Amino acid sequence: MKRLLTLSFFCILQLGFSQTSEKIYKIIDAVSEERIEKDIQTLVNFGTRNTFSDTISNTRGIGAARRWIKSEFENISESCHNCLDVFYQKDFVTKKGNSRVPHDAWVVNVLAIQKGTKYPNRYIIMSGDIDSRASDTMNFTTDAPGANDNASGMAGTIEAARVLSEYKFENSIVYVGLSGEEQGLFGGAGLAQYAKNKHWEIIGVLNNDMIGNIKGIDGVIDNRTFRIFSEPVPPTETERQRTLRRFYGGEVDGISRQLARYIYKTTRTYMPEMNPMMVYRLDRFGRGGHHRPFNDLGYAGIRIMEAHENYTQQHQDIREENGIKYGDIIEHVNFGYAKKLTAVNAITMASLAAAPPAPKNVAIGGIVEASVKLKWDKIKEAKGYKIYWRDTTSPTWDYSRYVGDVSEFMLQGIVIDNFYFGVASVGEQGFESVVTFPNSIIKN
Repeated sequence: MKRLLTLSFFCILQLGFSQTSEKIYKIIDAVSEERIEKDIQTLVNFGTRNTFSDTISNTRGIGAARRWIKSEFENISESCHNCLDVFYQKDFVTKKGNSRVPHDAWVVNVLAIQKGTKYPNRYIIMSGDIDSRASDTMNFTTDAPGANDNASGMAGTIEAARVLSEYKFENSIVYVGLSGEEQGLFGGAGLAQYAKNKHWEIIGVLNNDMIGNIKGIDGVIDNRTFRIFSEPVPPTETERQRTLRRFYGGEVDGISRQLARYIYKTTRTYMPEMNPMMVYRLDRFGRGGHHRPFNDLGYAGIRIMEAHENYTQQHQDIREENGIKYGDIIEHVNFGYAKKLTAVNAITMASLAAAPPAPKNVAIGGIVEASVKLKWDKIKEAKGYKIYWRDTTSPTWDYSRYVGDVSEFMLQGIVIDNFYFGVASVGEQGFESVVTFPNSIIKN
């Protein structure tokens, strides 16, 4: 009888860590299409948000735009009893050595930090870009409404702050508007260095750049699919780590790729109507985004964006040529789609912010054996751990087993040569960390 009760309890425990959270569904429902539309329109109304545009006017230019964003964050903070720390972070850039800088200026980011209750120095970051551009990025006076690129991502970031500020999380969340993206990723570079100097432990960066277009230049209309760009391994890895990958694998299992898989899994769990598309590339072919400066310093970071772009509406002066209307105007933005991608961000951050830290050290063994053994350093606040594995050609973690509050486990009858493996921490409420890919070997 005692054995039966023990087994029953174990089954209940297993189920407890596989069920979904009602809080996450409430977060999805709370994201407002109307507020996103209103915020995009406000940003468009500033005429141009070129990083080097007017900073004095209250109605036009980058200065007015960033002051409005800061005031929105401050209003949100006031509504949640000052739960956000709102401030500017800035760096000075000069013409010297920068071909896209028309004159010396401050590149100013707007931050709103929601401090975690248990891990205040662990941060999940959601970013949108404040700035816009015309056909000539050096032209900082002509109209450049930047409705989709990137008022959509900025509005989504503000909306995520409105929704998530109603909750408390164990880890900290940063909502940020970055500047200088079009001139050389200056805002992201400045914030990444700021985070490093402050010794932030960054869980991951969700860079949202263009989340509002559903009509592609390829003729496809799709309001469900979106792309998650992630690099395979960090550029900061050592030569020894590269060498070990030749023998043990992990060519597509860096920290940014694990973050991408986390977003994929969270979306498929809570928003099955959406089609997350993982793209195994740092960014679009030969192009860049504001997650890259974080990657450059060894932080996990990805880009979330629409699946089907329309290049006639990006980096273009507003005009009509040969029957084609060019320009990034608000009429091209699908606000319902922007709402969905904002919700994807919100539920990912809520899940990560409620989860314990991931295991830092995971060892694996099982060479020429019929079983796989994994060992890891336990996390004090974790209630248990889940082992994940997948076929070596699969992009996602397809199999898993919750193994309880242990520091090692053997998967019987599974050959190490045929799969990749990882371990995630599981918290009291069932929220999981990002999966940690093994970083050491258990010698037989």
